[in-house]
Amino acid sequence: MSKIYVVYWSQTGNTQAMAEAVGEGITQAGKEAEVLEVSAASLDDLKNVSSFALGCPAMGAEVLEETEMEPFVEEVEKFASGKNIALFGSYGWGDGEWMRDWVERMKSAGANVIGDEGLIINETPDDDGLEECRSLGQQLASL
Repeated sequence: MSKIYVVYWSQTGNTQAMAEAVGEGITQAGKEAEVLEVSAASLDDLKNVSSFALGCPAMGAEVLEETEMEPFVEEVEKFASGKNIALFGSYGWGDGEWMRDWVERMKSAGANVIGDEGLIINETPDDDGLEECRSLGQQLASL
């Protein structure tokens, strides 16, 4: 069974709920999902797979979390070329600029961003939002 990593950072639990739903979608599609907080994730593991998901909420002035997630993403950019990457996160304000910037960074690094955009959900994901996350996981697993 093929393993697909879902690496996330979450402050309030909203992005964690999204990550778990993405993992459920991967499992529903017949692949093995490993859902990990970014502090427990291995860059080497991501280097050795063709597909993975990254999740982070909007922080501050619509940026990625700067202590753990931003440095991790900077490292991922170095080997993202040719990878299938699903991006997701929750937000409480703004219009999704952090996600558009993140998608552009990954595309510039040569990644195939699933759906050509990131999945964003305002605040706590409801049932429909969680279903969107599962669908994202299924799309990622189908590649």
